[in-house]
Amino acid sequence: MNSDVRRYVIVGNGFAGTTAAEQLRKHDPACEITLFGDEPYTLYNRISLPPMLRRQIPEAKVMIRDVAWHENNRIDLHLKTHVECIVPQERVVQVDGTSYAYDALLLATGGRPAPIGKPGAQDAGNLFPFQYLDDTRAISQQIDRSRAGVAVGGSFIAYELAEAFASRGLETHWIMRGPRGLHRIIDEIAGELLHEAAAADGVVMHYGEEVLEFVRSNGEITKVRTSKGHEIEAQCYAYGFGLIMNTEICDGTGIETSKNGILCDDHLETNVKDVYAAGDVADFYDPILEVRYRMGTWNNAGAHGKVAAINMMGGSEKYHDVPEYSSLLFKGQTITQFGLGTDLRQDLEIARKVDREKKWYRALFFWEDRLVGGLMLGKGNRAGKRKYVEAIKAKQRFPKPEWHSLLDWTA
Repeated sequence: MNSDVRRYVIVGNGFAGTTAAEQLRKHDPACEITLFGDEPYTLYNRISLPPMLRRQIPEAKVMIRDVAWHENNRIDLHLKTHVECIVPQERVVQVDGTSYAYDALLLATGGRPAPIGKPGAQDAGNLFPFQYLDDTRAISQQIDRSRAGVAVGGSFIAYELAEAFASRGLETHWIMRGPRGLHRIIDEIAGELLHEAAAADGVVMHYGEEVLEFVRSNGEITKVRTSKGHEIEAQCYAYGFGLIMNTEICDGTGIETSKNGILCDDHLETNVKDVYAAGDVADFYDPILEVRYRMGTWNNAGAHGKVAAINMMGGSEKYHDVPEYSSLLFKGQTITQFGLGTDLRQDLEIARKVDREKKWYRALFFWEDRLVGGLMLGKGNRAGKRKYVEAIKAKQRFPKPEWHSLLDWTA
């Protein structure tokens, strides 16, 4: 074997891992790349799963890469494969008794849905998480057999479920423990606009309410009992409580982890040399926002994959993007986020502007007079977003009397 040929191993074939593999091949034509994925599928677009569930796009539009693409790029792809352990001292990962040597290793293992953990939930035939392509298929088939659906949780995942149920004509209930939907990132005023959009789509909202138990018959749930004494009958139930990060691969290796994921620096390198983390599982330090966090967005995963690949090849690239996210909120609203929000730092100061007639909401977040993030609700209310993002990247400071004038920046 030619000792000059670099060997790269990537665990996780989602957007971060596959992007890294693509970049490695692009910049190092001679290298060896081994890519492991635990699902039976090549890369697919997770942000296309909600429109697929709403039947706005076919499944074929969700798939991004096929086996032939990996073969053409000489990426040694292993699907339905569980990587058993990493041995950093020997620079190998072990799979089914076989050792795969690496010069640089990328862990892009993502996360798995947190369980609902309520009486009656275990192995219920019509209760689903919503994370994978197989989940989407199963929920869609159940919707076809249903008159009513219940979404549980205050997260974006639960919102997407409620939206899908409503868009496909089900009587829809959205149950959440918090005081409003998406309460970790939006305040009471923005929550009212979200409520209006949900109500306009016919969604019945249940705030400050928890599932006590799922009542079953013949292996399927027939109704849910809540902490406020409600009993809701439905045929389709699904939930979103966030993710549990897949960090078990690091156990006993010396690779440091946290409750949020795999710890890494602003180059996405862990405390173990030549071992990197990217995507949802990376608990990384952001040199622009000057804070450590984990970001589970599609764009962030792709950006991580590119940065990790450069550094795996011996570069010295820092993560330098400002995280962004945009989505519809039912048929009548949109949401756009960028940078930091109050879910990541509770000490941020906020400037707000609300136009009730247009159903627009705009909030900018400041930390020590620096603009560090923003949140916008309302169709057409995205003016100035690029300018805000550039100001965040430049670490610009603004005197407090100027904050409200920033709310009127135009693109």
